[in-house]
Amino acid sequence: MKAFVFPGQGAQFVGMGKDLYDNNAEARELFEKANDILGFRITDLMFNGTEEDLRQTKVTQPAIFLHSVILAKSLGDEFKPDMVAGHSLGEFSALVAAGALSFEDGLKLVSKRAMAMQKACEIKPSTMAAVLALPDEKVEELCAEVDDVVAPANYNCPGQVVISGTIEGIDAACEKMLAAGAKRALKLKVGGAFHSPLMMPAQEELAEAIEAAEIKAPVCPIYQNVDGKPHTDPAEIKANLIKQLTAPVRWTQDVQAMVADGADEFIELGPGNVLQGLVKKIAKGVATSGKQ
Repeated sequence: MKAFVFPGQGAQFVGMGKDLYDNNAEARELFEKANDILGFRITDLMFNGTEEDLRQTKVTQPAIFLHSVILAKSLGDEFKPDMVAGHSLGEFSALVAAGALSFEDGLKLVSKRAMAMQKACEIKPSTMAAVLALPDEKVEELCAEVDDVVAPANYNCPGQVVISGTIEGIDAACEKMLAAGAKRALKLKVGGAFHSPLMMPAQEELAEAIEAAEIKAPVCPIYQNVDGKPHTDPAEIKANLIKQLTAPVRWTQDVQAMVADGADEFIELGPGNVLQGLVKKIAKGVATSGKQ
């Protein structure tokens, strides 16, 4: 069974999507439609901008979404998923690719999400850190011991958890992780504490837009980040999307559940190949590939 997976923020690179734009008329039309919806030429930044341009959250998130979704559409009959999932932002790409959200609504939500997250980041200085080679339970236990806001944000694969919180909280947590035997506790170059309680202002802002969007039943189950379980009911999908900004991304659980339900081939659609690497670490022996 085929599982199509969609990457999140951090996978972007200059030139992403250019081949699609140059060689596929339908893709070019969708990219141009996106420029109109966003009110600026995101394609110029994607194809010819600087890495700095692409790192701005308001650009990064729509750029990755567009690359993934337009790739899926360009595959035509080749895109026949038995199941889909996306990492953080990638969940929106997965929903559009699986027919639950329209291209236009998906792009508007992703753009609004990016702006809301940017604003939340400016309220309180915050960051994230990758913790390597500690069990998930130990990371959770040590986060709970810190007085400041710190929480697990991404369960990426066994032995790799990203934590999120205030700068002071992350510093204190990293010390505890290293003392407890973590191989590394490395602060990431991000502008805020994504997937933590500090994203509550963004969640409140986005909730209204998600409630108002039309979400239909997808063509196949989507394994959502908040619980790592398959969903096809539009009301459940909406509720989980709203919770996603402050809840951790349970990617390990997503992949384990897809494998348990029969997935033996994972295809990553979008920039980079991070998810293929994570899938290999979570589920040894499954086939992985990607399209950019």
